[in-house]
Amino acid sequence: MNRYEFAVLYHPSLEVDLSKAEDRVLKIISDNEGKVIATDNWGKRKLAYPIKKNEHAIYVFYSVDMPGSNVAKAEATLNITDEVIRFLITKPDLKAQAKAEKIKADKAERVAKRGETEPEEESEDKEED
Repeated sequence: MNRYEFAVLYHPSLEVDLSKAEDRVLKIISDNEGKVIATDNWGKRKLAYPIKKNEHAIYVFYSVDMPGSNVAKAEATLNITDEVIRFLITKPDLKAQAKAEKIKADKAERVAKRGETEPEEESEDKEED
């Protein structure tokens, strides 16, 4: 199983009842032996340019584990789905993501250390005055 990211732009009129369209996309993924790991719904956003005469779309991102041979089948099915106005399937660079998370954790640790030492230094300065 390989990890893929599905970026799906739903028709803006589905903002009220997005669950049916999401269920349809999730069914397409599961029919192609995929398993959704995470979902990130960004909501309704303005498009950079009109797509199928729409100025807005609902952005939803899925992290999916799926066999590589089934990606083309999922693409073909998403291509004819009426609720989806545009989609993109990519294979993320997991090593780069892990490296970025490590850097972020190290930075948070340094900030926490700095935050712990600064109040002590300030209190010493006040005592000397």
